[in-house]
Amino acid sequence: MSDQTPRTCINLIGWDNGRGLSHDLRLLRETLTLQGHDVHITSVGPKRRRWTLRALWIRLQLLRQSLQRGDGMRWKFDVNIMLEHVQPAYFSTAHRNFFIPNPEWLSKRDERHLHRFEAMLAKTRVAATTFQARGLPTRYIGFRSTDCLIPEMPRQPHFLHLAGASRMKGTARLLAVWRRHPEWPPLLVLQSPQTAQGMPTTPDRDNVRHRVATLRNIEEIRRLQNSHLFHLCLSEAEGWGHYIAEAMSCGAVAITCDAPPMNELVRPDRGLLVAASAAGPLNAATRYHFDETALEAAVERACGMDSAQYKALGAAARRWFESNQQRFGKLLQEALLPQLQDERATVPWQSAKSTGK
Repeated sequence: MSDQTPRTCINLIGWDNGRGLSHDLRLLRETLTLQGHDVHITSVGPKRRRWTLRALWIRLQLLRQSLQRGDGMRWKFDVNIMLEHVQPAYFSTAHRNFFIPNPEWLSKRDERHLHRFEAMLAKTRVAATTFQARGLPTRYIGFRSTDCLIPEMPRQPHFLHLAGASRMKGTARLLAVWRRHPEWPPLLVLQSPQTAQGMPTTPDRDNVRHRVATLRNIEEIRRLQNSHLFHLCLSEAEGWGHYIAEAMSCGAVAITCDAPPMNELVRPDRGLLVAASAAGPLNAATRYHFDETALEAAVERACGMDSAQYKALGAAARRWFESNQQRFGKLLQEALLPQLQDERATVPWQSAKSTGK
C-alpha cells in the first residue's frame, strides 16, 4: 500500500473454532496486514444472532460520538469481512460488507442476507459459479494455507489420513477398503474422538493404525505430514481444503476426489485423483463419495511408483502451493481495492481486538 493511500480498517468476523475457520481468520489477518491494512478480529460463537451485546455496544458508541460531533453516524470500520456465516448484527458497523462463504455450510438464514453484501469473495471456482448463478456480485479470491514443509524430514512410502474432527473425509469407507488389502503399505488414520464415536471398528491390522486422539502438539502433526509420502484426502466437500493444500506444501502426493473443489487444488500433474459421484446436495454445495474401485486403482498406482515418479508429483505439488500462496494476496487485493478506493469511513476510535459471543 502506498504512503498516499489511507490505511483501511478491516474487521474479520467469524467463529474462532480452533479448526478451519481459525486458520482462515489467521491467514486473512496475515495477508491483509502485510498489505498495510489495520486488521481487527471479532470472534463470534457458532450461533448467528440478529443482535449481540458486542455489536450493540459498538452501535451505542458510534451513536454517542455522532451526537457529540453533530455530523451524523459514522462507521467503526471501513470494511467488514464475514466468514462462513452471516452475522446480521454487524452490518451497520462498517462502511462496506463482504462475505467469504463456505457453500457446504451456508444456511437458509444466511441466504436471506446475501443481497446486503457488496460482494461474495469466493475461495473456489465452483463457489464463484454458484453465487454468480444467483445474480450476486462475486469475486474469485482463492485462498492460502499454512506452509508445513520440513525439508530435511526423511519420507516413507506410507499413507496418512488426517480425519481430525470432520465427518466429511470418507474415513469409515477408507478404513473398510484398506482392511480388505493386507498387502498394502501402512496406513495411519488420525481421528478426533468426537467423530470416531459410533463408527464401526475392527481390530487394527499390521498395515492399518486407527489412532483416535486429539493431537494438540503441532510439531508432531508436522512430523507426520512430512514423514508420509502419500496423503489420502478423500473429502466429500470442502470450503477450500486446508489439509489438501498442506499436504501439497510438504511435497507429498495428495490423493483426493475428482470432484470440485478438491480437483481445483489437485490435478493429474501434481497428485492422484479418484473418481467420485454426487451423493446429493449439501446446503449450497454438492456432497461427493469416492468410488471404492477407483480408490483401489489409485493406491495400486501409488504403490507401483518409482522414486522419480512420486518425486515429480510432489515437486509439482510444492510448486503449485508456492504459486498459490503468492497469487492469493493479489486476488484479494484486486477484489477489495475498487471498494476501498471509494469514499472511506472516518474511524475516530478503535480497539486492538474485538470479541463477542
